[in-house]
Amino acid sequence: MPKVELQTATPELRATVENLFQLYVHDFADFWAERQVELEEDGRFPSYPPLAAYWSEAGAEPFLIRADGRLAGFALIDRHSHSGAPTDFNMGEFFVARHYRREGVGRAAALQAIQDRPGRWEIAVARRNVGALAFWRGVAETAAIGGVETRDQDDNRWNGAILRFVVA
Repeated sequence: MPKVELQTATPELRATVENLFQLYVHDFADFWAERQVELEEDGRFPSYPPLAAYWSEAGAEPFLIRADGRLAGFALIDRHSHSGAPTDFNMGEFFVARHYRREGVGRAAALQAIQDRPGRWEIAVARRNVGALAFWRGVAETAAIGGVETRDQDDNRWNGAILRFVVA
């Protein structure tokens, strides 16, 4: 397995995260029940407005994922709660480039991000993203003390599973 590291995505690296977000949106489109965005005339997806908050909002933390020093994805942590219940941390967005998947890169990066932040965590997984649910359950079960609560939610806040757990 490659050596996996999280690198803080400073404001100077914001464009890198924005570029990776194009790949993320492309992959994530497979899980939408209906098309959510259209390609713009320049061949890119529109900007994702909430992305800017990761460089301005208190408690938000943007990271690049590196595998053997090479760019492999991103992890965006914030304090939002999809369930509406109190939470200390939320995995807002997470992406690993396809050619690093199934090598343990995502798991290692996710565990680093989570285990370095003790408190109540929440991870929301889109209903149609079945593979991600299995991935996140495994990560949460490894990181959690006292088990993982799984909620099935379908309302204006979220449609899918929400994993809630505590990290010491």
